[in-house]
Amino acid sequence: MNGTPRRISVLGAGSFGTALAVHLAGVRGHRVRLWARNPELAQRMANERVNALYLPEIELPAGLTPTADAADLADGELLLVAVPSHGFRGVLRHFLRLHAGGGPLALVSATKGIETETLARMSQVAFEEGMAADRDIRFAVLSGPTFAVELARNVPSAAAIASEDAHFATDVRECLATPYLRLYSSPDVVGVELGGTSKNVIAIAAGTLSGIGLGHNTLAALITRGLHEMTRLGIAYGGQPRTFAGLAGLGDLVLTCTGGLSRNRRIGLELAAGRSIAEITGETHMVAEGVRNSVAIARLAGQRGVEMPITQQMVAVLYDDKDPRRAVEELMTRELKSETEL
Repeated sequence: MNGTPRRISVLGAGSFGTALAVHLAGVRGHRVRLWARNPELAQRMANERVNALYLPEIELPAGLTPTADAADLADGELLLVAVPSHGFRGVLRHFLRLHAGGGPLALVSATKGIETETLARMSQVAFEEGMAADRDIRFAVLSGPTFAVELARNVPSAAAIASEDAHFATDVRECLATPYLRLYSSPDVVGVELGGTSKNVIAIAAGTLSGIGLGHNTLAALITRGLHEMTRLGIAYGGQPRTFAGLAGLGDLVLTCTGGLSRNRRIGLELAAGRSIAEITGETHMVAEGVRNSVAIARLAGQRGVEMPITQQMVAVLYDDKDPRRAVEELMTRELKSETEL
């Protein structure tokens, strides 16, 4: 892969999948096919040249072809998967059944989450499904501080591309980077995946703090201590500490905890207003990964004896109807310790 236009397939026509497809087709001139699970949505995108459901007001460039038939993606040179974590396995399995055999599949995950039932990261899911389909998969993960609508509007952004295969990471970086999307390669798949997942839980906490009227001092403390939680978890599972000081860690955490476009932060604001999680999630078709993944992250932490007090408090607020103010009080009155302790 190099600077010449390529055939790229994107599985998932939600906001981020659509934004990636728009950006890559519009800026780099790649020939992009965007798969939507819903045939009606795919047809509307093809007719109206806009994804009115997930990314309104963003025109689809000429090089982007919507489809609801995954068989149309057969000639893709690179597959980007941008579906919610709970649907990743099923969507990939369906794709592999349609496209059995052949050489290694070049796959980039743009999903920030882990499976609730198995606690598997998307890299592990891809490996398992590849083995079941007798298909080699070259895997990379894309993650960083990138709101979908800003990426689609060509607002300068940066993200990390992580793969255990250094050559593949470089190839993907060169293929997907644009003058408006700067990409940095990394070998730390574990760290990038866990960073992108765990920061969503901290973002719900950030929204909750803001919603109950606490100030910037409190928010800064939460973000800083949240970063410690993310780093502890990542290290426990083999991630590299420096990853969490980079785009897929601190960068994404700051954006998601402070940006008005953050779905997870918005969940926290609604919780602080006294609404239940069932009410909040029942009003939108958008997925806030932090809600589902909060329990999974807490379980991962428990398996390795990792202390994650903010995450534990958010699980209690989300699922046990705990008063957010009480959760903050308990965080502030925990036993004092050295800041350098991880």
